Formats: sequence, C-alpha cells, structure tokens
Amino acid sequence: MPRLSEVTAALDALWPPALAEGWDAVGTVAGDPDAEIGRVLFAVDPVQGIVDEAVKLGADLLVTHHPLYLRGTTTVAATHFKGRAVHTLIKNDIALHVAHTNADKADPGVSDALAGALDVRVVRPLVPDPTDPSGRRGLGRVCELDHPLTLRELAARAAERLPATAQGIRVAGDPDATIRTLAVSGGSGDSLFDDVRAAGVDAFLTADLRHHPASEARETAPLALIDAAHWATEWPWCELAAAQLDEISDREGWDLRVHVSRTVTDPWTAHAASHHEPLSTFGAPN
Repeated sequence: MPRLSEVTAALDALWPPALAEGWDAVGTVAGDPDAEIGRVLFAVDPVQGIVDEAVKLGADLLVTHHPLYLRGTTTVAATHFKGRAVHTLIKNDIALHVAHTNADKADPGVSDALAGALDVRVVRPLVPDPTDPSGRRGLGRVCELDHPLTLRELAARAAERLPATAQGIRVAGDPDATIRTLAVSGGSGDSLFDDVRAAGVDAFLTADLRHHPASEARETAPLALIDAAHWATEWPWCELAAAQLDEISDREGWDLRVHVSRTVTDPWTAHAASHHEPLSTFGAPN
C-alpha cells in the first residue's frame, strides 16, 4: 500500500496547490505522511456526516473539495463541529486532504466534470489561467451543445443529470429561447458575469446566484441563467477525481480502493413551490 505522502503527491500533481486562490486553504489538513493508505473516500463537504461515513467505510483518507478551515482557527476543541470532525478523523487514523480552487482551475477540473455531466462539449476556459501556455486551465468553461435546445429543455437536462436537491433548478429568461452555447462554473459563479458576457454565450449555468447580480446581468445582456444548488454543481468532480486516482493507482500498482460519497450535503432540505398566480408586473396589489 502507498503511504499518505505518496498519494497526496499524486493528488497535488493533478491539482497543483499553486493554482489555488490566495485566500484558499488547500492540501493536507490531518494525517501522518508515513501512514499506509488502502481506501479513499471523495466528497464535497468535510462535515460530520461525511467524516462518519469515512469511519464506517474504513477509509484511510478523505478527500474533499471544500476546506474544513478556510479562514484559520486557534482551536480544534471538540466543543465545535469542526473540532469534532478533526477529533473523529485522528481517532480513526483517517487523513483529510482538500482540493478547492486548485481543482476548479485544473485541467480537467470541477467545471469540466460539470460540463461532462450535462453532456456539453468544452471549448475553452471561461477565465483562462495566464500561466498555462496550453490555454486549457482556468475558472469555468465555455461549452457548445451538440444541437440547439430551448432554455426549458436545457434546464430539464440539468435537473435530470445533476444530483437531486431541494432547490432543484431555477431559470431566468425566456423558456423558449434557443441555446447553442453555454458557460458553466461549478460552485458560486456570479462573480464571473463580466467574463460570461465577454464570452458571448447564450446561457450561464452555475450556483448561488444572488438577486442583484442576476438582475443586472439580465438587464445588461440577453443572457439566460440556470441556477443549480452549489453542492450539485460540484459533486460530479468527485466522480472525475476518483477516476483519476483509480488510474494512478493502477499505473503505480497501489491497488487502492476508491469510493465516492453519495450523501447529499447540500444544506437545504425542503422546497415549497408557489402555487398562486404571480403578482402583476405593474406592482403588488393595494
């Protein structure tokens, strides 16, 4: 079996820590570099339910997309949920490794996995990494559809292909508009509207769209918006990442057992649809 240091070196080669944003916290959070690794679990969030799943599975390494400590800490006391997660990991000899914005920018990365789940063809990065001479790394992806779909049909495809969540899929734009080109960005994407407009695409699929940025984007350009749950847009990366590690394991003769958590860690648990008629476009009733 490989040692933790060998596995994390392979993961860092897939998602170089140098690609991470300056504010990010990536890499190994807990674990003995000399510990032997036989079973690995991939997940989006390092929450207690996922940590408990890793314990039940008998995993030696948990790899998550989201950091456990993004802004640092002065304590890992078990009086806090993050401290409890650390205590559970260490007591059960489970290492924790994080690949966040470095996995977003990698080739292939989080948005490639999202595009693959939607069955659209990646053309180029939405925000290219200027340090990449191949022009393949960067945030988000600009994609083309094999054949045009209406916005309604594309939203239905997203609802079918992405993991189910309480939020489902929200849409802004004419449902009958024709979509030929699409920008995608796993996770929160409304900071990328300038890049999306510059790309000249018909639609943008991402998560966590806020009222004002979405409203301004719609007023500025005829851009259709598809808003999915944050967790759902990033979960496909777990399957991609697991497949990448499986390939490395086979090549190196490690015989790792690699798993993907299917536990839904999206924080929203229910959705109540509106059944009444929308208010008049001329304002609320007196």
